[in-house]
Amino acid sequence: MRYWWVNQGKTYNYEVPGGFLWSPKTRADGGRNHFYESMKSVSSGDVVFSYFETFIRAIGIVQSAAVTAPKPNFRRAGSNWSNEGWYVEVEFVELMNPLKPKEFIDQIRPLLADKYAPLQSNGVGKQGTYLTEISRELGELLVLLAEADLHSIQSDLSPLPQDENEFELETDIGARTLEGDLEKLQLTKSRRGQGVFKANVRLVEKRCRITGVTSIRHLRASHIKPWSVSNNEEKLDGHNGLLLSPHVDHLFNDGLISFRQSGALLVSRNLNPIVLDQWSIDPHQNVGQFINGQEQYLEYHRDVIFNP
Repeated sequence: MRYWWVNQGKTYNYEVPGGFLWSPKTRADGGRNHFYESMKSVSSGDVVFSYFETFIRAIGIVQSAAVTAPKPNFRRAGSNWSNEGWYVEVEFVELMNPLKPKEFIDQIRPLLADKYAPLQSNGVGKQGTYLTEISRELGELLVLLAEADLHSIQSDLSPLPQDENEFELETDIGARTLEGDLEKLQLTKSRRGQGVFKANVRLVEKRCRITGVTSIRHLRASHIKPWSVSNNEEKLDGHNGLLLSPHVDHLFNDGLISFRQSGALLVSRNLNPIVLDQWSIDPHQNVGQFINGQEQYLEYHRDVIFNP
């Protein structure tokens, strides 16, 4: 097990990091970048400290080694990055008391590496850093200072078994859309990770709209407009997805439920009310309004997939 420090920067609105790390493979001029190269060195089970705006705010556990993947939808951030890069799945837990390293710099400074350290000697984060390895001694000190129960975090976020070809994401990347055989891109629907599609969905959705479950272990990233009828861009668009508990995912994919943009739940007359009762689903509930980017997909689902 190794320890890593990631500077989350402003790639997305920070709450708890969205379950992944992503970087270009090279600098814009094609040169090597140490912090991008570090992506290739992480391993399943490694510990990652998430640093954002002077605080370590979360601790994560790496779920899988880096794979080639298209760039997630960072919106305005990262517009100058290439559309192909390294993708690492990481699950994070937010710290109850975010740690400000600058307040403990006298303890931290002796453990900083001479090269590629994430902090300056005064405790201020270094500009231009992304992912860098830190020593075991520094990692253990940060856990102690953050008063984090690393054992429990490791237990809760331990990587689940994955199929050998779980992240078969190699593909050619066009300027704005994916090109080549997208069936080979497989955004896998196994117990964990659905690659970049799931990452994009998590930038939009935070929980199952019906059950309220937030733990990504127990949620599936479900396409609203099915993969089979989506174009290249729609296949990976985070607005074309919902995070759903498995039983809700089943109902949604089979057209037995759907949603209005207002959040009203629609229930098919073909769905036995007993099932809703047994699964504690209120057919009259409102799950919260959807944003405009999701409406075109929900409209397709209501018109084509849903069986009223």
